[in-house]
Amino acid sequence: QTSMKIALLQTAPEHDSAEALKAVAEAAEQAAAAQADLLVTPEMMLGGYNVGAQRIEALAERAPRLRAALSDIASSHHIAIACGLAESAEARPHNSVVVFDAQGEPLAHYAKTHLFGEVDAAQFTAGHCLPPVFSLQGWRIGLAICYDIEFPELARHLAVRGAELIVTPTANMKEYPSVSERLVPARSQENALFIAYANYVGTEAQFTYGGLSCVTGPNGDTLACASKVDQTLLVVELDLGAVSRIRQDQDYLKDRRADLYGTEGQPEA
Repeated sequence: QTSMKIALLQTAPEHDSAEALKAVAEAAEQAAAAQADLLVTPEMMLGGYNVGAQRIEALAERAPRLRAALSDIASSHHIAIACGLAESAEARPHNSVVVFDAQGEPLAHYAKTHLFGEVDAAQFTAGHCLPPVFSLQGWRIGLAICYDIEFPELARHLAVRGAELIVTPTANMKEYPSVSERLVPARSQENALFIAYANYVGTEAQFTYGGLSCVTGPNGDTLACASKVDQTLLVVELDLGAVSRIRQDQDYLKDRRADLYGTEGQPEA
């Protein structure tokens, strides 16, 4: 389909995973009523982000049950869901996002590859693979988690592989509004694609989250942006045709000198 309606959940962290699932279910119901095709939650939605290594381990052990519950929510409300949660890994858990389609079938999975500071390092193991590009209702969609989207290489990797939308659960603090205001629009413009960036509000341990969940378009314009403090469901309709129209005039992808710096945009040894 040429258009897709997406819903971004901007909410406060919930440390009880059952309550977090309830919040996802309520958002899915509301998003489905608004005829959204995809619901996006913040980073580590199912249990909280800045909760300490022991708590993250406990959440990761529950991941199979949490994924099953997400599948049920998606199929019950007939809406695709991209949701953040912890998953067991070889050392500390992964900080992951999983995607289910509207029938509750798994579509994609990604473990955060760029860990942010001491809080991530103390709680998580970095993922070993760059994010996939998958198909949903005729769209090509990539994944990123929070700090990932601040690296142009990751967004370019997804764009080169055909992504038209990058879904980005995040837990960005109030000290860094420039991510929503500058970096996310820049990633959109330089790759001529949409980005959906879903953040928390409220406090969690020493962090105060900054809201500003946003959707940016392939020309770098911000199509919608939530406030810094309010819990909300941001619903935005995207036009796939905008990607091809912008890419006809914007030649960054075509004019890249991959012969000089490698196909991933990294200098060759």
